Amino acid sequence: MIRLLCVLLTLASPLWAVEPDEILTDPVLEERARDISKGLRCLVCRNENIDSSNAGIAKDLRILVRERLVLGDSNEQVIDYVVDRYGEFVLLKPTFSMKNMIPWLAGPVLLLLGLILAGKFISKPKPVQVAKLTDEEEQRLKDILDK
Repeated sequence: MIRLLCVLLTLASPLWAVEPDEILTDPVLEERARDISKGLRCLVCRNENIDSSNAGIAKDLRILVRERLVLGDSNEQVIDYVVDRYGEFVLLKPTFSMKNMIPWLAGPVLLLLGLILAGKFISKPKPVQVAKLTDEEEQRLKDILDK
């Protein structure tokens, strides 16, 4: 029974992030706020959206999103407003632009470079050519081995 209760509490914990005093009375606006919040990163928790984060700044961002929606902003305007204040890092799925092309392309380029280097080092080694000994060197080697 206790295990079941622990599992249920663990599964329900993200639902506790949005507090009752934050929820809008208009269900359509609340649904829009939830959709926007799921795409915004908590600046403290890193890879957790603000909709499921209990951090103080996540709550502030959720309230900010709801305030902007009540003022009549579209979803894009709300997201642009938050990005203008906190930077593109706040987006869980950043946009591809000339400003952030290097981080977007760094992963694939480094992966390709790694595959090329791995292929080079793993490939079949080239046979080593041994230089032939001169007659003098052969005689000296025989003398050394005979001792």
